[in-house]
Amino acid sequence: MTAPRLRVGAVNYLNTKPLIERLTDFAPNIELTLDLPSRLADQLAAGQLDVGLIPVVEFFRGHNYSFIPNIAIGSRGPVLSVTLFSQVPWEAIRTVALDEGSRTSAALTQILLRQRYGVQPEVRPLPIDAAADALETDAVLLIGDRAMRACLPGYRYAYDLGEEWTNWTGLPMVFAVWAVRAGVQLGETATAFHKAKEYGLAHAGEIAQREAERLQLDAGYCRRYFTNVIRYNLGPFELAGMRKFREFVDALDRERRGNSAVHYLRTPPRPTYSAPLAGETP
Repeated sequence: MTAPRLRVGAVNYLNTKPLIERLTDFAPNIELTLDLPSRLADQLAAGQLDVGLIPVVEFFRGHNYSFIPNIAIGSRGPVLSVTLFSQVPWEAIRTVALDEGSRTSAALTQILLRQRYGVQPEVRPLPIDAAADALETDAVLLIGDRAMRACLPGYRYAYDLGEEWTNWTGLPMVFAVWAVRAGVQLGETATAFHKAKEYGLAHAGEIAQREAERLQLDAGYCRRYFTNVIRYNLGPFELAGMRKFREFVDALDRERRGNSAVHYLRTPPRPTYSAPLAGETP
């Protein structure tokens, strides 16, 4: 019996590549599209996708989403691809531009500014195609591949937000998960996501070499990014970081919009599509 069509959306960033390598070979019923994380979140919420690799803050916001367990995009320290460039130290930031492709990193930036450093700067959007080095703000958040390529010599500081989070909380930072829309039954197709992850990490060197040429980055740098920087597991320690982040998101949401944002307050759904991978430890 042919498996039903499954509409899957993933981010077209370097850090996603090991998770989608040969995904459609492992599950031919998957229709895979690539887009920005913020757009994927909107498409999943609108019912245009069945599964999406979306910002974790949008997983909190989603209506009864579940997630595919043991797969994430996260870090335990520096992440390299989420950077706040600033002309002044954290405490002196009065204006900040946030990458429109981001939602988790945008929330993390505001949480760090408000809760860790005690400042509430004016927030402005940074369009996807806007040049970051032409801004007049004190700081600018870049994510994904353009954060990895950016130098921005006009900015004195380059703060890695994965490192900032872990130094502050002692916990990993989870940026994205495979979210599954309510009512979608993955069945045996769920195993394809785990097979793709295992295959991608086993062939990280090949993927790095291929993608480095496309992005005009050093291949060795890309390989170390896959194997030493990004954390693709979602074990107990990562889930603890995810819960802590949700607490801060709840507080940020209440502060900005009162108690109307009850959608942030739900307990994350329990994984329902596969058991934890053997050997998964904090």
